[in-house]
Amino acid sequence: MTRGTWWLVRTGRTPWWVAWVVLVVAGIAASVTNAQAPPTDVAARLESGRRSLVAKIELLKRDESIRRRLVADVEVFAKAVDWAIRHNEFYAPRSGKGASAWIGYAEAALATGERRADELAAGKPSWVLQPGSTIRGYYSKIDGSVQPYAVSLPPGINPRSGTRHRLHLKLHGRGGTLNELRFIAQHEGKALSKGQGFVQLDVFGRTNNAYRYAGETDVFEALADLERRVRIDNRRITLWGFSMGGAGAWHLGLHHPSRWSSVGPGAGFVDFYKYQNQTEQRPAHQHKSLSIYDVVPYALNAHNVPVCTYGGEIDKQLLASTTMVDRAKRLGVPIKLLIGPKTGHRFHPESFKEFMAFHDKHARTGRRPYPGRTDIRFVTWTVKYNVCEWLTVEEMEKLYQPAVVQATRAADGTLKLRTRNVSALQVARDVADRIEIDGVKHRLATAADGLLPGVFYQKNGKDWNVLGYDDSRNFQKNVGLNKRRDLQGPIDDAFMQPFVCVRGTGTPWSTAQADWASWTLQRFAGEFDKWLRGRIRVVADTAVDEEMIANNNLVLFGDPGSNSVMARVIERLPVEWSRKAIRVAGTSYDPGSHGLSMIYPNPLNPRRYVVINSGHTFHEADFKNSNSWLFPRLGDIAVQAISRKATGEYDESIKWAGFFNSAWRLDPPSPVENKSKGKAGE
Repeated sequence: MTRGTWWLVRTGRTPWWVAWVVLVVAGIAASVTNAQAPPTDVAARLESGRRSLVAKIELLKRDESIRRRLVADVEVFAKAVDWAIRHNEFYAPRSGKGASAWIGYAEAALATGERRADELAAGKPSWVLQPGSTIRGYYSKIDGSVQPYAVSLPPGINPRSGTRHRLHLKLHGRGGTLNELRFIAQHEGKALSKGQGFVQLDVFGRTNNAYRYAGETDVFEALADLERRVRIDNRRITLWGFSMGGAGAWHLGLHHPSRWSSVGPGAGFVDFYKYQNQTEQRPAHQHKSLSIYDVVPYALNAHNVPVCTYGGEIDKQLLASTTMVDRAKRLGVPIKLLIGPKTGHRFHPESFKEFMAFHDKHARTGRRPYPGRTDIRFVTWTVKYNVCEWLTVEEMEKLYQPAVVQATRAADGTLKLRTRNVSALQVARDVADRIEIDGVKHRLATAADGLLPGVFYQKNGKDWNVLGYDDSRNFQKNVGLNKRRDLQGPIDDAFMQPFVCVRGTGTPWSTAQADWASWTLQRFAGEFDKWLRGRIRVVADTAVDEEMIANNNLVLFGDPGSNSVMARVIERLPVEWSRKAIRVAGTSYDPGSHGLSMIYPNPLNPRRYVVINSGHTFHEADFKNSNSWLFPRLGDIAVQAISRKATGEYDESIKWAGFFNSAWRLDPPSPVENKSKGKAGE
């Protein structure tokens, strides 16, 4: 980018959409390589500055009169320098002339953090309603880490007024050198682009994970934090992004279709097999899990939210847009497609104007006021993503198969639902007076004594029963221990909510098992720190208390001999574990050469998970390779053959893996080696 062009962008003398296109092109052209540590003297100076800032932050935290979210606005700058130094994330350009840009980013971050800390201590934080783009922070419920986001505010924002503002929620693309320092440098102090009358939220998403797992939680935590600061009109939120951001927009847009006024995916990927040119189908337990994040199976949900997608004519990632448009068309669902003529992996300027005009139109109209539309067509493959407008799919007959609900309003006002693969659902009572589900008629507005905001219906054979007040409360308690939202697995789902890792301090039954478990915990800690930008919380088994059990998923490492918490729960899990054998699904395995990994409702608190000997089931090579490889590898439960290498690391080979059914029971097992005879993606 020339100095003249950069000046136009910084000063807002050019329309905001042109500025965005210029920045994307510049970002691609300025790609850099060679991660390295800064020179020793520079690292020492930066670390000294970071420690000074941290000391001020600790004083701010002790002052109960200071709002915690404003402290987070300061701490993100110290965190950015900390992570860059510890992971040697100072990048040299292709010319190999050093990492001066990243050193500059770090120095600027420390200076901004110091200035904010002083302002906050004086009770005069200047950035709170500052027009233009500023960095903010929040403390994540997942791991307690501070995470950044950027907000762009037009002049005149007043949270005390009754005005609610339109929002653009923008998802960034994959960046090989993206870290907190670069994110801050891209956004902090940038002038508002000409013509931008809306609030914009740029999420960090914990770097490069296509807004999955902690990255997905980051989007909604950042949005919630912004909504505490600025009055956002939740009927006028535009979700869009390009490249990895396009993949994220497809994912979040169609898994949460009633959150947005419109969705704008640019490029990206929607189908693992096609995107990775895979011709051989993955093992059955992995193939099933692809239906969690692959977006093509969710194309029907575009019926519930306007979608405009874009791809360059000569961009490989145009395939994502055309695949989704073709699938939606076969379902009778419209998706607007824009193709940039003779354009590669970027936005064509004229196409971008049309793209944003589409979203501007729908943002001005907004989603219909609650209870919204009644003509919904909704599909999910997991109860993790189970809400559309006034409908909640509470339970499914079989996960990882399509659960479909189609609704219309009859001439007499009756709400008519047709369902497939749904065993329990909840409907907001103010949608209609009466309801008909698969031909079975019930009250709605006055059901369950009119005491709960939602009415629960449960399938019994071919009939649907409406639950009264007492039965509804019992249903909510999930005394039958069925798979429900955030209690449905697979293993990786545990790390989207608050979790604590528990290490054993006792004498292990198997030294080999204990060594592998310790290595697994160490690997998880390192990968989460680097790739998901937080430190996992690790406690000794003797430190686990009732509050910890109540508020966290427990991730247990060791065996019933070494880990006292594991010893408390193991007999209430659907496995058998003795000194001599681990027995799973009717087969016994030697604990000296096999490791068990699984997820299950915690017997000590069935509203939370317990996980045995596993962090995320994909690893560093997958993070480095492509976001499309970040899918579950072990299902709900797996046995792996383990062998220690000379390096101290382990070879792991899956011997058996599978899923619990909707009642958290194991169906008859099938060997992990069995694969579908169909082609990949069928």
